[in-house]
Amino acid sequence: MNANIDISNVTLKTNRVILRPWRYTDIDDFFEYASVPGVGESAGWEHHKTKENSKTILDMFIKEKKTFAIEYNGKVIGSLGIEKYNENLVPELDDKSGREIGFVLSKEHWGKGLMPETVRAVTDWLLYDVCLDFVLCRHSSDNIRSKRVQEKCGFKPYKVSKYKTEYGEIKEDCVNIMYRETE
Repeated sequence: MNANIDISNVTLKTNRVILRPWRYTDIDDFFEYASVPGVGESAGWEHHKTKENSKTILDMFIKEKKTFAIEYNGKVIGSLGIEKYNENLVPELDDKSGREIGFVLSKEHWGKGLMPETVRAVTDWLLYDVCLDFVLCRHSSDNIRSKRVQEKCGFKPYKVSKYKTEYGEIKEDCVNIMYRETE
């Protein structure tokens, strides 16, 4: 079952990044990376065409209290959302507590190891501080970068399904899982 999550008072720090709630002052950084073609599309959404588009999403991030801003060297370069997963897709997990994460990173920071560092920090927090039983993470079969991040962080293949992107394309969806380790 989907656990309740509220990150409004949570800040996580790694060696290089700070994960924190979004602020309205992040709008310029957000639009800068979210408007680059290919960034959103690799995650299933269209890149932002206007700053107003980014502001609408930023308002949602702040209101819903479940998406971290990824800050690097004083600038927001991405996000990591702790989403509700589709309980109908994995009914066998109904007796366990979990959530799904999704992430995106500025194209200029791809390949620097920042996203695995970010994902590890959030999954550790979810599994060992929040005490979820599992965390799901998905990627389309053609998103090799996201697949590699998930593998590096210890996610294991769980299920394959289909999904429809925000721009109407049907893609193969690889669902991966990480369980909380117990003694």
